[in-house]
Amino acid sequence: MSHRLLPVLLAGIAPLLPVCAFAADIDLASQIGEVTVYPDGASVVRTAPLRLPAGASTVIFRNLSPSIDPASIRVEGEASARLAIGAVDVRLVPADPKAAANPELERRIDDLRAQRESLKAAIDAAEGKKAAIQRFAQAGASRPADENGILPVEKWASAWDAVGEGLAKVNETLVDLNRRSTRLDGEIAALEATRPRAAPPSAPRRDVTVGLDAADALEGTLRLTYRVSGASWTPTYDARLDTGGRDRKPSLEIVRRAAVQQKTGEDWTGVTMTVSTVRAARGTAAPDVPPLIVNLYDPSYAMRQPMAAPAPAAPAAALAARQEAAADQERARKITTMPASVETATSESAPFQSAFKVTGPVTLAADGVQRNLVLSSRRLDPTLLVRTAPALDDTAYLEASFVNDEDAPLLPGLVQLQRDGTAIGRGRIGLVASGDKADLGFGADDKVKVTRVPLRRKENEPGWIGSSKTDIREFKTVVRNLHDTPLRIAVLDQLPVSENSAVTVELLSTSTPATEKTVGDKRGVTGWTWDYQPGEQKEIRFGYRLKWPADRDLVFGAGPVPLSR
Repeated sequence: MSHRLLPVLLAGIAPLLPVCAFAADIDLASQIGEVTVYPDGASVVRTAPLRLPAGASTVIFRNLSPSIDPASIRVEGEASARLAIGAVDVRLVPADPKAAANPELERRIDDLRAQRESLKAAIDAAEGKKAAIQRFAQAGASRPADENGILPVEKWASAWDAVGEGLAKVNETLVDLNRRSTRLDGEIAALEATRPRAAPPSAPRRDVTVGLDAADALEGTLRLTYRVSGASWTPTYDARLDTGGRDRKPSLEIVRRAAVQQKTGEDWTGVTMTVSTVRAARGTAAPDVPPLIVNLYDPSYAMRQPMAAPAPAAPAAALAARQEAAADQERARKITTMPASVETATSESAPFQSAFKVTGPVTLAADGVQRNLVLSSRRLDPTLLVRTAPALDDTAYLEASFVNDEDAPLLPGLVQLQRDGTAIGRGRIGLVASGDKADLGFGADDKVKVTRVPLRRKENEPGWIGSSKTDIREFKTVVRNLHDTPLRIAVLDQLPVSENSAVTVELLSTSTPATEKTVGDKRGVTGWTWDYQPGEQKEIRFGYRLKWPADRDLVFGAGPVPLSR
């Protein structure tokens, strides 16, 4: 027989398989070979070698994860002769407490328990002998031992010696037996602790049965693909900044990682793993937005409406027919025909998703323990900026901005930050699409000195009824670059924003013109961004005048203030 592998035909059982009895069920020894992990689930590929006789057969993938989505199951493969795949069935199998038992381990435990029982019998016999000697020692002197009915005094010493020797010997035997029994108890307890944990009764396993029809005796391979819940990955990053110096430029290394964990009920051993950005359990389309109707409330309208009559109950036969038709459609969808020879590999990047194939085999137990995997490492040329907001905090903070030049986006996640080889803490990065710019903070910069002092505060009280109050405030901010290299520094400040036409805000003419009147689309947040040479110091003046009705009080807040009536 030629062993040229032919694609397996995937089709429904009715049109392809003849009406005949199946051969005995064949258990397949399958192994998980590939896993694609999503942020909210995983796709698993099991592979099993196949050897079939000619005709119809049923093969079974046994003891699979209880969290399998039955609608996601697909079967494909290749064989040395024509092979058609028919019905695919998923069965729930209650957990067997003895399924995970180790026969060799149980045999050793039984042997040790038998030894312990033998020792217990020997200990009981020695304890009985000891009790008999003690009873004899208590009553021996008064027992008849000669014609006069008493034990002569001259024989007491030999009797005492016999009792003492007997007790010493039996006590020595008991000490040895008890020591051996304690050692056996320890060995039994240690072996019992290594017993595999049986699945709880509430967590059944799943078996997948596949109907096959072989044109001839054949050999091949069958692959079972399914999606499971209980697995996830979250992105994490390492950001290592080298601030550079006089003779070298700054550089930034971004290491992309995936923190993967799973509790699917199946261990992943030596699998080829891919992590994907696709959220498989999320909705597939935006929600339908209905019209939003607004009207004036009329309390008499609800009273005038007739009560809706309850819908007539559907006959039981019609309801059962609809349920059976829906089940038939679901089964037909599961066994949709597909060519086994067509397999499209997931690309590293696509317009709407990104995937990363992990280098080397990965082993991850189904115990929920998180494992961190390196996905990529990239060295970038960052732009450094020192930012300070002295109105709130006179500390200067170093920031590094960069453009994501990878095809894959940077997903939101935690970032471990290093600056010049020193760990400075942990930050967070939002979603950064390919080609977008990102900013990361790298802690305080002690070589940029910032001071902000008030120059004047003048309030004008009204002198007559109906007049206005005014408040003039002016500040001076001094920034100095103590580095031995040039540096770009941004200073932010707050200009009050009025949401009431009765309150006016005027920028004083003595204020230093801002380079950005509105920073980050935030009203009233203004900034001055300049290049500072080594040792250079610059001064910023900033002031404003507030004016409001004299009979009202002014309220400052971080957000919109509700207007009083």
